[in-house]
Amino acid sequence: MNENFQLPVTELSAHVLETRQRTLDLIQDLNDEQWIGPYLEIVNPPLWEVGHVAFFYEVFLLREFGFKGFFFENGNELFNSFVVDHRDRWFLPLPPRKETMEYVERIMDQVISRLKGPTASPQETYLYMLGVFHEDMHAEAFTYTRQTHGYPEPRLTSAPSTDGSHQQEGGPCPGDVEVPGGTYLLGATPDQPFVYDNEKWAHSVEVASFKIARAPVTNAEFAGFVEDGGYKREEWWSYQGWKWLNRTSSNQPHYQPSLQQWRYEPVQSGTGGSGHPAYWRREGGAWQRRHFDRWVDLEPYAPVIHVNWYEAEAFCNWAKRRLPTEAEWELAASGEPSKDGKSITSAKRLYPWGDDPPTPERANQDERIIGCVDVGALPAGDSAFGCRQMVGNVWEWTVTPLYPYPGYIVDMPYKEYSAPWFGYRKVLRGGAWATRSRFIRNTYRNFFLPERRDTFSGFRTCAM
Repeated sequence: MNENFQLPVTELSAHVLETRQRTLDLIQDLNDEQWIGPYLEIVNPPLWEVGHVAFFYEVFLLREFGFKGFFFENGNELFNSFVVDHRDRWFLPLPPRKETMEYVERIMDQVISRLKGPTASPQETYLYMLGVFHEDMHAEAFTYTRQTHGYPEPRLTSAPSTDGSHQQEGGPCPGDVEVPGGTYLLGATPDQPFVYDNEKWAHSVEVASFKIARAPVTNAEFAGFVEDGGYKREEWWSYQGWKWLNRTSSNQPHYQPSLQQWRYEPVQSGTGGSGHPAYWRREGGAWQRRHFDRWVDLEPYAPVIHVNWYEAEAFCNWAKRRLPTEAEWELAASGEPSKDGKSITSAKRLYPWGDDPPTPERANQDERIIGCVDVGALPAGDSAFGCRQMVGNVWEWTVTPLYPYPGYIVDMPYKEYSAPWFGYRKVLRGGAWATRSRFIRNTYRNFFLPERRDTFSGFRTCAM
C-alpha cells in the first residue's frame, strides 16, 4: 500500500457506483436460466458471480473496518471462491435472483455510506480501489461469459454499442521494431499509487537486443496458419499443446441445470479443438467469426482473439517466430531508446505512450467499442520504439510462466491474489477491449492457464 495514495471520498464513491452500474449492464438483460447457464470449467454462473463480487467487498473492505457478522447468513459457504469448488457453484442452494440482488444492494449501501470526510485515508483508498478493481475484472469475465454462451452482445449505458463490425479504419501494421538490450528494471516502482503483489518490486534484469512485431498477429495472418493445416500437423505443436489439441472436442459433456442432467452435445463455447480458432467457421469459402450471438465476416486486420497459449506457440513455430518474454514485452512497452538508438535509457513509462492517462485515441479499452479494432488503428498509443496497441484491444500471451519477483511478499488482506497460481499459469500483458483502463499499466501481470481461449487473448511475436 502506497502511504501517499489518497483519493477524495467523492472520487471513490464515483468509482464504486460506476463499476456497479457496469456489472448491472452486463447481467440485468439475461433471463433467469441464463443467470445460471450450462456448466463449463472456464466460466462461472452469473448468479453466483454477482453474489461473489458483493461478498468480496464485505470481506476485504467492510470487515477490515470492523464490521461483524454476515449480511447473508451463509455467505461464506456460498460466495467465497476459496471455499466453494468451481464445479459446485452450479449446485449450491443459491438465493434466487431477487434475493441475491437485495444482498448486493445492502453491501453497496454500506460501502458507500461509510465514506466520510473530504479525503479517504491511504488504507481506505487502497481497500476501496481493491474492491473496484476486483469488480472490474469480473466485469470482463461477465463479458466473455456472454461470448462463451452465445448470449447477445452487451448494451452498456456508459459506453456506445456498435453494429458488430466494431472496426476503426486502421488496416495492417506490419514489420518489426528493434529494441536495444541492456539492464532494465522489470516490475513496478514504489511511487505507483496502486500495484498488485506480483508486480513488486522493480528489479534489474539483463535483456538482449531483440526484434518484436509492431502489432499483434492478425486474423489474416493466423488464417494462413490454419489453411496450411496448422491444427493437423504435429510438428508445429509442443508435446503439451498436441495433447491439449487431441483431447479437446467440440462435443463436451456439460450440465444443464434447467434439465437437471448431463448432456453431450455441441456447446457454443469455443473450447473444442476443431482445426481452427474458437468461434471460427468456414462459410461459402470465407471465414466467419461468432460475435456473441451473431456470425460476422472475419476482419482480416483485427488481431486474432480467443487463442490460447498453445495455439500462439504453434503459430510461432510455423512462422519461424517466437513469443516474447514478459521482460521483453515490458521493455518494448515502457522503455525509451537513447539518442543514438543503440541502448536504452533509465526512463520507464507508465503506459506505452508516456505517463498521461489512457484516452480513446490511445487505446481500445473500457468496452467503448464492443470488440477489436484493426491493428493499425490508434497510432497515438505507440510506444517509444513504435509498438502499437500494447495496451488494449487484446491481452497478449508471453512465453513466461507466472512466478514471483525477487523478495516477493504476499499482500494482505488479499493473500490469494497471486500465490496460489505461481508456476503453472502463463503471463499475459496489456489488457483487452473489455478491460477497464483504470487498473491497466505496463507493469500489470495477468495470468491464465495455457489452455484458456475463452478470454480476450491474442499475441504478438518476436524474430528468432
